[in-house]
Amino acid sequence: MRNFFVLTMIISLVAITGIALKPMEILKYNADLEKSKVYWTAYKVGGKHNGYVNLKSGNLEFTDKTLSGGYFEMDMANLDCTDLKGESKNKLLGYLKSESFFGVEKHPVAKFKITSVKPQGTGQYKIDGNMTIKESTKKISFLANISEEQDLIKASANIQLDRTDYNVHYGSSGFFSSLGDKAIYNNFDLIVNLVARKVK
Repeated sequence: MRNFFVLTMIISLVAITGIALKPMEILKYNADLEKSKVYWTAYKVGGKHNGYVNLKSGNLEFTDKTLSGGYFEMDMANLDCTDLKGESKNKLLGYLKSESFFGVEKHPVAKFKITSVKPQGTGQYKIDGNMTIKESTKKISFLANISEEQDLIKASANIQLDRTDYNVHYGSSGFFSSLGDKAIYNNFDLIVNLVARKVK
């Protein structure tokens, strides 16, 4: 009887240890830079402007089929506007790329890195991470939706940022009280559409 008990304990221990030592499946997906884009909308008194910025690089990581990490980098030097044309468009982009706004000559890349992930069910995740613009880093949180199509992962998220958190103060009524109807609102929106391909 005692030998049977000892044998049972050994078998159980081996089984438990086998489960504990089972390696986690980690899959990595690199951003498809042609299919991925970040769209932006900025607001001012009486109107708004919008456009997009291409990704420079990006990556998503999954542990046992659950999102566990990742990052993306935006190519700020190629920031574009879609609601204006000609001289008006060039003038706006000149402002946005100047040191008064995003200073793309000195800071050509803005980036976001995931620090924690909480699954919300049905392909949705609450994501915390660090956004860096003009060398200023701010912790942000947002919801992201993720779907899988064969060897592709599609991730989308709506992110609202306060530009003054990143030392972008030009035209802000919070810093210049005499702007009147020329004030530019501090908050702007990013819609991130990231398409990532499985690393083989």
